[in-house]
Amino acid sequence: MTNNYYRPPSFSLFPPVVKNLLIVNGLFFLATFVLQDTYHMDITKYLGLHYFLSKDFKIYQIVTYMFLHGGIAHILSNMFALWMFGAVIENYWGGKRFFIFYIICGIGAGLVQESTLFIYFNHLKSAVDTFVLSPDLAGFSDIVSKYFQDISGYSPPENPQQAGQILTTLYQFTIDNSNTVGASGAIFGILLAYGMTFPNTLIYLYFAIPIKAKYFVILYGAMELYLGIKGSTGDNVAHFAHLGGLLFGLIMILYWKRKRTL
Repeated sequence: MTNNYYRPPSFSLFPPVVKNLLIVNGLFFLATFVLQDTYHMDITKYLGLHYFLSKDFKIYQIVTYMFLHGGIAHILSNMFALWMFGAVIENYWGGKRFFIFYIICGIGAGLVQESTLFIYFNHLKSAVDTFVLSPDLAGFSDIVSKYFQDISGYSPPENPQQAGQILTTLYQFTIDNSNTVGASGAIFGILLAYGMTFPNTLIYLYFAIPIKAKYFVILYGAMELYLGIKGSTGDNVAHFAHLGGLLFGLIMILYWKRKRTL
C-alpha cells in the first residue's frame, strides 16, 4: 500500500491545524459578544448558515457557520472534542489532509442541513397552504404545536382567516430566521475518523464508562439518527447536520482508501 502523505514523526499535544482551529473558533466566539455589546451587531446574521431561500443567505456561509457557536457550553464541548480526537488524527494524517477533511465534513454537514430544511419547509408550506384553503381554529393549534416553538408575539386569532394570515407570516419569518452555527458537523467527521482509525481504543463516557471507539461512534450516530427522525421544535439541535458530517467523513475516508492514500 502506497502512503502519499506526510505523517509526523512524533506526537504533538497541540498540532498546528488543531491549535489554529481552536484559536480561530475562540476569536470568533469572543467577537460575537464584543460586537453585540459594543455595536449591537449580531455577526451570526451575516456568518451563520441561513436557509438558502432566506433573504439573508450568502454562499460563503456554508464555511463561516462552522466557526460560530451559540453559547459557552456549545463551544467548549466542540473544542474539547476537536482537541481530544483531532490532535490524534492530525498527528496520524498530517496537517494538510486533516484540514481538508475537517472543512469538507463541515461543508457536507451544512449541505445536509440545507437539504433537511428544504424537506421540512416544504412540509410546513403544504400544511399552511392547506390550512389557508380550509381554515379552522382547531387546525391552527395543531400546526402551531407541530411546527413553531414560540408565537407569544402574536395575538390569538379571532377568526380562521386571521389564523391563516398568522401562519403565513410565521412561515416566512421562520424561513428568514433559520440560522445554523457550530463546528459540530466537522467534529462528528473527526470522531468518525478516530473510530475508523483506532477502532479498539477505549473512550471513557462521562470519564467513567469505558467503550471502544468504534462502538462509541456507532452509538452516537444511532442516537443522532433517532433524535433527527423523532424531531422536536424545541430541540434546537441540527441532528441531521451531525449525520452529514459523519456521512461526508465516511465518503472521504473510503475514497482515500480506494485511492490507496490512507
